[in-house]
Amino acid sequence: MVHETDVVVVGAGPAGLFAVFECGMVKLSCHVVDALDAVGGQCQALYPEKPIYDIPGHPSILAAELIERLQAQAAPFAPVYHLGRQMVGLERDGGKWRCRLSDGTTLRATAVIVAAGCGAFGPNRPPLDGLEAYEGRSVFYFVTRREEFRGKRVVIAGGGDSAVDWAISLAELAAKVMVVHRRPKFRAAPDSEAKLKALAESGAVDLVVPYQLHGLEGEGGRLEAVTVATLDGEVRRLEADILLPFFGMAMTLGPIAEWGLEMQGGRVGVDPATMATNAPGVFAVGDICEYPGKLKLILSGFAEAARAAHSTYGLIHPDTALHFEYSTTSGVPHG
Repeated sequence: MVHETDVVVVGAGPAGLFAVFECGMVKLSCHVVDALDAVGGQCQALYPEKPIYDIPGHPSILAAELIERLQAQAAPFAPVYHLGRQMVGLERDGGKWRCRLSDGTTLRATAVIVAAGCGAFGPNRPPLDGLEAYEGRSVFYFVTRREEFRGKRVVIAGGGDSAVDWAISLAELAAKVMVVHRRPKFRAAPDSEAKLKALAESGAVDLVVPYQLHGLEGEGGRLEAVTVATLDGEVRRLEADILLPFFGMAMTLGPIAEWGLEMQGGRVGVDPATMATNAPGVFAVGDICEYPGKLKLILSGFAEAARAAHSTYGLIHPDTALHFEYSTTSGVPHG
């Protein structure tokens, strides 16, 4: 199946969603592609219930709420989402780009805005026998709704910010929280580590150190216990309903690396005046792009998305001047 559109946006994180809005404001249609099964990128997949403090106008906003509002902001322009699919090919097709998706779908567009964050990413899985049988039922690599862990016995493995932050958060509602780490020192922010150790001293969290994951016990994808072991082979059994292994993410550019885009330090190089790459009609915004003075902030991605949308308009309508108006004057265009 072939779909025709003005713009293909690669990535449905904050920058990608705002790019849809900005394209809509200049009456450009968009199809959006993302390898994840839901919009939101890392905000939704990694820290949906963590607050973000540097979004203008919001002293504090949960990551999931930010994504919900960005999606609602883009909704009037009826973007078509292709979720759970990668864009595996980008080729010239006359004066347009032919974008091939992993499910066989083809999108034809005059412009492409790459807003793929750090590229395709997935969890670093622990080497445990039979792990796959528990994934999605008792073993989770992301926390999307903390309420689902209320009253559960939760084992968290890892020593970084994700492990420590979620141990602190889930201690309020889980029946028991056990943190497994290979050494007493954690790699989290000092303040977070101090909070975790205070919870351990009060008995609200059980620090299982120095241990590493050893095995899983259960049936039909339902976990009954997690076994852990020291380097000396001492094994301990932790009765548990849930395992949250937080061993970081494996990030890769994936197919983007094969599109012939010039790279700068592992990211796509752009002209900051237009957000254009070396490929005519291909732009990049958000964490995936690089230029002198680049700040890896969500708010920077928003500004880059606006710049890319206006640059895209000039490409699609070269003979029509874009008369800039503030949204307070123009409102949200329809049709």
